[in-house]
Amino acid sequence: MSRPLPDLSIRQLEYLVAVAGSPTWATAAAAVGVSPSALSQGLAELERRVGVPLFDRIGRRRVVRPGVETVLAHARQVVALTGDLAEWADRTRDGAIGRLRVGMIDAAVVGHFPEVLREFRSQHPHIDMHLAVAPSGSLLDGLTAGAIDMVVCVQPPSPVRGIDTVPLLVEDLAVYGPDERVDSPPTDWGPWVMFPEGSHTRSVIVDALRNLGSPIEIVAESHQPEVLRAVVGLGLGWTVLPVVQGRGSGPGLTRGRVIACRRLVVAKRHGAAVVPSVDLLERALRRDRA
Repeated sequence: MSRPLPDLSIRQLEYLVAVAGSPTWATAAAAVGVSPSALSQGLAELERRVGVPLFDRIGRRRVVRPGVETVLAHARQVVALTGDLAEWADRTRDGAIGRLRVGMIDAAVVGHFPEVLREFRSQHPHIDMHLAVAPSGSLLDGLTAGAIDMVVCVQPPSPVRGIDTVPLLVEDLAVYGPDERVDSPPTDWGPWVMFPEGSHTRSVIVDALRNLGSPIEIVAESHQPEVLRAVVGLGLGWTVLPVVQGRGSGPGLTRGRVIACRRLVVAKRHGAAVVPSVDLLERALRRDRA
């Protein structure tokens, strides 16, 4: 016989998410619109129903225990999906498409889809579109938390809990270096200016360079391709960029060989209620790649 499920409320899970993301309980209480005492009571009841201690006491303060990531991840996903459902119900009831919150990496906005975005805004002026441009990891965090409806990003190296991804395009990554050395053997390449540690693209680049036998000495980092190009132009190193971001590289830079590729995907929350404006934009992006 299966064990009965704990009787958890969405409100209690919302309290837990607020406390985990706020510097104080008072701040968390204000964020969810209740008093600190009501927040405390709700979380005590959540802890009782889950049957596992969720907080440690440090002096007079209570903090989320390091070992409750599973409960916190579940709470974030449920709160985000419930928010999706509430927003879908509002849109259906009001008969309006409403707000669209999109996250894209800079290469997608500037290099691959500027005309798609411009045409979409022109064809759907009634959609209140908010665009966030950031690295892939930050965008996926925003998607998980329910702050973004859809993301176009680099395919993560491993599946992200609660997120579905669908392939969108594949783009080449090429070496850019000094004019006189760009055709030299990989063993003579470098040093490197790279995307920062933790970047999905950097992982792809470093793996490709290692396979080619190139030394990996990193002398500068930036999320911004224009900064990487400028540093190479100063003669301080080499870089690897998506070809779409290496165009018009400027003096001191020459494009070398393509050494790898990265996959861009459309990412959405698993099981989220259908948002009409998200489907409209996703279809427009796919038509452009057809």
